[in-house]
Amino acid sequence: MRLLFFAVLFIALKPVLFAQTTDPLLTPDANEQLKWVDSIYASMTLDEKIGQLFMVQAFSNKGLRHENIISQMVTNNHIGGIIFSKGDPVNQARFNNELQDVAKVPLLVGMDAEWGLSMRLDSTYAFPWNMTLGAIKDNQLVAKAGYHIGEHCKRLGVHFNFAPDIDINTNPKNPIIGNRSFGEDRENVTEKAAVFMQGMHDAGILSSAKHFPGHGDTDTDSHKALPTIDFDLKRIDSIEMYPYKRLIKEGVSSVMVAHLNVPALEPENGLPTSLSKHVITDILKDQLGFKGLIFTDALNMKGVADFDSPGAIDLAAFQAGNDILLISEDVPKAIDKIREAYNAGDITEERLAHSVKKILKAKYKVELNKYIPVDLDNLISDLNRPEDDVLYEKLMENAITVVKNKGDVLPIRNLETKKIAYVKLGDDDGTDFLKGLQKYGKVHEVIGDNLDEVIEKLKAYNTVIIGFHRSNDTPWKSFEFSDKELVWLYEIARTNTVILDVFVRPYALLDVKTLENVESLVVSYQNSPKAQDASAQVIFGAVQAQGNLPVSIGNGFVVGNGITLSSLSRLGYTTPERVGMSSEKLHKIDAVAQRAVDEKMTPGIQLLVARKGKVIYNKNFGKHTYDTDSEPVKFNDIYDVASLTKILATLPLLMELEEKGIVSLDTKLSKILPEYTNSNKKDITLKQMLSHYARLSPWIPFYFATLDSNKLPDPKYYRKEYGGKFTVKVANELYMRADYQDSMQKIIRESDLLKTLRYRYSDLPYYILKKYLEKYYEKGLDELVQDHFYQSLGANHTTYNPNTKFSDINIVPSEMDDYYRYQKVQGYVHDMGAAMQGGVGGHAGIFSNANDVAKIMQTYLQKGFYGGKRYFKSVTLDKFNTCFYCDKDNRRGIGFDKPQLGESGPTCGCVSMTSFGHSGFTGTYAWADPEEEIVYVFLANRTYPNAGANTLLKENIRTDIQALIYEAIID
Repeated sequence: MRLLFFAVLFIALKPVLFAQTTDPLLTPDANEQLKWVDSIYASMTLDEKIGQLFMVQAFSNKGLRHENIISQMVTNNHIGGIIFSKGDPVNQARFNNELQDVAKVPLLVGMDAEWGLSMRLDSTYAFPWNMTLGAIKDNQLVAKAGYHIGEHCKRLGVHFNFAPDIDINTNPKNPIIGNRSFGEDRENVTEKAAVFMQGMHDAGILSSAKHFPGHGDTDTDSHKALPTIDFDLKRIDSIEMYPYKRLIKEGVSSVMVAHLNVPALEPENGLPTSLSKHVITDILKDQLGFKGLIFTDALNMKGVADFDSPGAIDLAAFQAGNDILLISEDVPKAIDKIREAYNAGDITEERLAHSVKKILKAKYKVELNKYIPVDLDNLISDLNRPEDDVLYEKLMENAITVVKNKGDVLPIRNLETKKIAYVKLGDDDGTDFLKGLQKYGKVHEVIGDNLDEVIEKLKAYNTVIIGFHRSNDTPWKSFEFSDKELVWLYEIARTNTVILDVFVRPYALLDVKTLENVESLVVSYQNSPKAQDASAQVIFGAVQAQGNLPVSIGNGFVVGNGITLSSLSRLGYTTPERVGMSSEKLHKIDAVAQRAVDEKMTPGIQLLVARKGKVIYNKNFGKHTYDTDSEPVKFNDIYDVASLTKILATLPLLMELEEKGIVSLDTKLSKILPEYTNSNKKDITLKQMLSHYARLSPWIPFYFATLDSNKLPDPKYYRKEYGGKFTVKVANELYMRADYQDSMQKIIRESDLLKTLRYRYSDLPYYILKKYLEKYYEKGLDELVQDHFYQSLGANHTTYNPNTKFSDINIVPSEMDDYYRYQKVQGYVHDMGAAMQGGVGGHAGIFSNANDVAKIMQTYLQKGFYGGKRYFKSVTLDKFNTCFYCDKDNRRGIGFDKPQLGESGPTCGCVSMTSFGHSGFTGTYAWADPEEEIVYVFLANRTYPNAGANTLLKENIRTDIQALIYEAIID
């Protein structure tokens, strides 16, 4: 009967005979390798040979007693390898070096590092799980994951990574595989496993395909009991064993045999596959032609340990055809059993040599013939590199899968019409997701003690983003929705437009009985901070969505589903190396910014650098003021950006009108404002005055004339209370006569021109343009910029008069005014002329944070396109970014400042001549360089507590930082 069984099995598997034609353990210098192997083998005693068969589990966090036990095992039992488990990398490297030092033959070191060393060690890198990688279309990214993990292993002195897991997870209830599998589709699993394996090989690390013959379709954990795979030969051959054929053919280093009960492959009832000669020798070695190393799965697992006594199990495993006995329960007893069997003739010298020489070949292949101890210097940093962050981000961005997108809700467009709420479900943190969403638009977290309360609050919103967050610590953590959460999800989706984003394995959605009322469904796979941030970028169109489901999730969504979403060209957020910058070199900026704070050039700073559409540096320094109890600067704090207002507010409105043909650069003042017809300024063109080449006075101190003889606000012009003519709020409890604004315009109109035509910076053009723009649109400048730009850009922290919208805790104060308003200036514009216009000036008055300023500068850099919307034509940007009077020693563009023409000027002197930007009196600075695709934003309140000497400018802080940015470019 047994012969008949294996005859049928042979026929079923015959098409894959002799798939592996070469030995995966051989090196290019095979002759030298085999000489070394034979020499070592010949020098060994019997016990030393038997010892090579054992790979013992070691920990780097169990202290000296444990280390002594393992060390004695290496010395006394001559074990051939170590599989390291929990601990930390520095202690493991030290312990490893000590063990190698006492080993007669260098030890083969293995680890379970399926998604990186962090599977076992703290302070090491965690790459995405296989299920996440299974969603990626670009297999070269998966190969890079294998390569990076291989590099980490090699750096730590690990030679064998027990990966990839090639189980095809066709059972959603599988308790032990799940996220460790690339998915349920055999082709996808095989492709991903093959390239992942090759990546490790390219890094010089040996691979291990597991868990043979296939652990994907079981609901039992073999750590706790013996699972049964109860399928026929045809099914097992076509599904479970399918990836092994390809990987064996392509040179997988080893195969790990699982503890499974597979009646179709082993007729003896209850015999684990790891102890089955028929499974290991007849099928894996003979029929599949595998020539590499064969490992048992851990022999202390209940799936095999309960089968027989310690020692007897090891002997049975070796006799079945395994080469390496992993984590034996009792190594001395197992050695005794194998020695007894050898002496009794049950194990031949040929059989022993077959496995031991394979082990020695593997040791030679990983260069243990010229063993070098692990270098402990810089170990932690070498295992946590910037390039690993770059890869992780790419992997997550490519994995995130949009499964449903009814009505093209995603990516979110038309921010000016959106009122967005975020509701968190699950028991893990979603802070990074919420922060990521809030970088793009007004997103408010809605919380409540009960469903009715939440539903009522959500009536104020037209879009609801639900994030489902469960622990990302290990792939075995619980991932299901609770019954309460399922009810909440159903009810919220029934009454709202919902985007559901799940940061868990896709199987969580099997419990959601209906997704009909969910407009958009996103699977983000993991709840790591980078996964949350990447998903927020997908939702708002900063990056594409391009993943496919690696498994089926019910509700009609099957493996392979995935909707590709294009980018809307919004700012993304990434690591410097991803856009050709050096993190290490950018870090030098910190010292310069901190020096500015420490030496009291400014109380605080917001700093942002973006390149190629990605924010790569965004940090805060100092506090709102020099007071010890002052608020530290936060990302959402807003600064008075002073003259940046010119290019953030007035200029884009004028560019719109020029593009529409309402005005041209040659339009004269008398044309746009008839009251200038009889003025000495009637023939000044927009081009001239915006290039600061129009003989206009640099500045008129309008407020001087409104002070009394004691230099206090004259009651003729000011009141403490609002009412009557006194409606222009200048500061707290200070209202100016509304008609004085006409007087300011009259003063400008009647002012003298400078005697000499030369470059002379002036605020006056922006007083004039404010008057024109508000007259043309019959709307205030503050409303215009919100309607035309800020709302649709998602510049939600950019506004005039922030005190009407934001708390003082988020508004950085500008000055302790002791010459005009005589109070702390916070939430009111610092510039006196702008204050006299109710805080809304064409030249000053805008408050913003670095992130919002960067959005506007990026719009300019992208020639007027941002967030899926074209604000300007490319030709318009080029026109306004032209220096028309360079030959007159005037560097200015139309509204934009430009790089210096000589030695001194507004930049570091290292930017391109096509770059542009502006600076502000309060210490602010924004610059964009089209050639290097760099945006640089520096916000400060150097005027607090008083404007005084501009040390920030004298010490070249802003331009020194700009120089460091350019020094950090590495491509």
